[in-house]
Amino acid sequence: MLNWDDPLKPIPPQPTLAPRMDGEESGVPHGNPAGAPAPQPELVAAEPIDPRDKRVVNGLADINQLAPFRYPWAWEYFLNANKNHWTPLDINMAQDVHDYHHKLTVEERHVYENVLAYLTTADILAMRNVGLAVMEKMSAPELQIYQARQVYEEALHTWTYQHCIESIGLDQGEIYNRYRVVPEIHQKIRIANRRLDKVLQPDLDLRDRDTLEEFLMSYVFFAGVFEGCWFYNGFSPIFALQRRGLMRGTAEQLQYIMRDEVLHASFGLRVARQLMEEEQITPDPKAVREMWDEAEAAERAYAGYILRDPILGYSAESHMEQFRFIANRRARKLHLEEPFPGAENALPWLDEQANIRKEKNFFETRVTEYQTGGGLVWD
Repeated sequence: MLNWDDPLKPIPPQPTLAPRMDGEESGVPHGNPAGAPAPQPELVAAEPIDPRDKRVVNGLADINQLAPFRYPWAWEYFLNANKNHWTPLDINMAQDVHDYHHKLTVEERHVYENVLAYLTTADILAMRNVGLAVMEKMSAPELQIYQARQVYEEALHTWTYQHCIESIGLDQGEIYNRYRVVPEIHQKIRIANRRLDKVLQPDLDLRDRDTLEEFLMSYVFFAGVFEGCWFYNGFSPIFALQRRGLMRGTAEQLQYIMRDEVLHASFGLRVARQLMEEEQITPDPKAVREMWDEAEAAERAYAGYILRDPILGYSAESHMEQFRFIANRRARKLHLEEPFPGAENALPWLDEQANIRKEKNFFETRVTEYQTGGGLVWD
């Protein structure tokens, strides 16, 4: 039996009460005093929902009624997200502990630590963006349901990074504070926080065109830049180590996270397109250009810091070229002009990391077969 006030606290045995004898007063009054009639609830009805009244924001339908769907694709995202489920405890980190302490060079440890230092803070920020700034402004439940799953996944990712940091034996206080004391990491977090702060207020009037445009730009930033480029590109230094047989446990954790992040970005870009279509609004080209330029400058500084000394098979130059290539891909999904024409796919192996199908018992530690979703469509 659960203790409803404290579910983790054991319940002491309860004394058995003697049954009440016939005619014994219970102390509980029966019926209504003085024969007063029981109050009757007022019966009301409402019109049935027309799914055509649903909108991304400013909808006229009932937010509590899931179907009929206006956006069946949003429900498909939710179903697909549930195919990629794991916990960090499923993956053996023993070899990573040995690799970090005995195989990685000083430069490789610098890369590993700072990638985790950035990701630990970034995923919490992503969780706050979806959970606090975005979900409550959506006016169709099928959109909110996928985003609720997304909030859970961001929390799971944060647990995963923490598990890696703890398993390796890193100084948690020092690692978690790097986003504050390392300017190149802090800059990316500061940019994202600025975007988040502009739309965090729950009383935003999205019927106002200027406010709606601000919300759209924030949405485009988090879907296209923050999750679509910075996250996607942020895992690649660890995958570069994995390709040489190093830190394979951490890399496998990031493979599952990457599958989530690809869906997050794809869903966000789809919602942004839907919002632009419904509200007949497009992002200001000057604002979009400034967004990409600022994001590229921040990524260049970050790459220069974590890869100040190149590691075997990976450099700041390849990192940045891949950022520009992915940025073009995200812009095309928004039907916007490519920000970096001519950028090349510097890491053609990166897409493979999210398209691996796994069916396995994790190192023979689970009885039940574990299966994730199949390949993802990128464009």
